[in-house]
Amino acid sequence: MDFNFNSPLLENAVSELSKLPGIGSKTALRLALHLLRQDKEVADALGKSIIRMREEISYCHRCHNISETPECPICADRKRDQTTVCVVENVKDVITVEATHVHHGLYHVLGGLITPLEGIAPSDIEIDSLVERVKNEGIKEVILALSPTMEGDTTNYYIYRKLSDLPVRVSLLARGLSIGNELEYTDELTLGRSIQDRVLFSDTFHK
Repeated sequence: MDFNFNSPLLENAVSELSKLPGIGSKTALRLALHLLRQDKEVADALGKSIIRMREEISYCHRCHNISETPECPICADRKRDQTTVCVVENVKDVITVEATHVHHGLYHVLGGLITPLEGIAPSDIEIDSLVERVKNEGIKEVILALSPTMEGDTTNYYIYRKLSDLPVRVSLLARGLSIGNELEYTDELTLGRSIQDRVLFSDTFHK
């Protein structure tokens, strides 16, 4: 829909807001007009928080989760189980799993899934660094917590094969999750149970 903004500044703000995922032009216009109705301090605080977030947040050198320091707070917490690593696709999935309060180990964020049709190969995501962690950090179990989609299953199998010669238990979330569902849309209770009831990856093969 084409709007007559009568203001290049408003039009520019709406254009930038509409670039955000899930934000169409109507919603962007509504957000921009809402900010115009607020005190100037509200818009200033929003702008500064976004700029500071972008400038000061980077990624943990160990697990690739977001962090304001070289090592994220989860990796730095020595009270957590340092021998168990939960492998997830992205940062949102770390937040989702943490909300269950079931997993007390570490994480490894792949930064994507193997998706040949989109040109995403194993070398494009953090699989090699996961293998290195298993070799060097005394990890005893790798929990594959990827979404039960075709891409997630492909990535699971690839990781399992990469770790098959190493002395590590590779487990998979129990299939309480609906096939094709993204992990972030799974309720906390279902996800928590699927972590607790995880099974050996090798036991999922048809015999």
